Amino acid sequence: MTKTILISGASGFIGAHVLDAFLGAGYNVRAAVRSENSTKKVRKTHGKYGDALSFVIVPNIAVLGAFDEAVKDVDGVVHMASPFILNAKDYDKELFEPARNGTLSMLKAIKQFNPKVKRVVMTASFSCILDYNKGLRPGYNYTEADWNPMTIEEAHTTDPANAYSVSKTLAEHAAWDFVKNESPNFSITTICPPMVYGPLRHSVDSMDKLNTSSADIFRLFNGSEKTVPDTTFYCWTDPRDVAQAHLKAYESEEAANQRFIVCSGNYSYQKFVDIIRDKFPELRDSTPEGKANQPLPPVYTLDGSKAEKVLGIKYHTIEETVVDAVKSLKELEKSLAV
Repeated sequence: MTKTILISGASGFIGAHVLDAFLGAGYNVRAAVRSENSTKKVRKTHGKYGDALSFVIVPNIAVLGAFDEAVKDVDGVVHMASPFILNAKDYDKELFEPARNGTLSMLKAIKQFNPKVKRVVMTASFSCILDYNKGLRPGYNYTEADWNPMTIEEAHTTDPANAYSVSKTLAEHAAWDFVKNESPNFSITTICPPMVYGPLRHSVDSMDKLNTSSADIFRLFNGSEKTVPDTTFYCWTDPRDVAQAHLKAYESEEAANQRFIVCSGNYSYQKFVDIIRDKFPELRDSTPEGKANQPLPPVYTLDGSKAEKVLGIKYHTIEETVVDAVKSLKELEKSLAV
């Protein structure tokens, strides 16, 4: 009998690729989305899977009991939903509480209403791993043993990006603490990707409504940037690799109660524009040149080798990712102009 996987956050940039991974592998998927409008968008992009894709509407993930009905009768859960807000004003209300409470709401619902679930895969982030106070930290190789040490108190005195990072860390800590203290019938696996760049699979109504990382690529070749921007985070991965990591983490016994960094390597915006200008000559006039082929500065690295060894992930190259992202964005822009 075909297994059914509940996937929260299914309508987003990464979520759409995770849907592809599970549906393409032959699973049925129950996608948890926030509104009826979201179901229409996901059905539009993933309609080829027919009845293998169904939906449940969860308007507010942070409400106690939000997932009580959603978890019933599924065989596994992928929890991706979490607020991604980089301009939050009220950190507690907009970030900390929904991130942590959304995770606990899901885990409590599974324990109470569905004892047959044996594996929960949760989307965490490199934000849960990096120590931002250490800066570029040349030569340091972050691994799954590292944790972002910033506290809630410290986050209240910093910028929204750091507060977002703390929200992700709180959510992951909450998940591990739940398993430790509640001893549920399921194990968890957390996936920690850095910046995720690549082609779009989710529905986008306007180029002004691109997800953060796609907008990051688009601005490099649409003429809005006259110079190459400074790079803030130097590690990246591809959404297709993140999606495969979620699938393999669900299927692998060895992945139980493990963290996985999913990281393809280091990048810079200069490297991105070098690839764009080389592979898309028609975009050279609208893509800043900067200092072509400039080497990366000495910065930290994220060790994604564990995902390769345990989950069998084969990472896309930076050229494959940038080329596919640009092609996808150009196609979307053309379709929206019709």
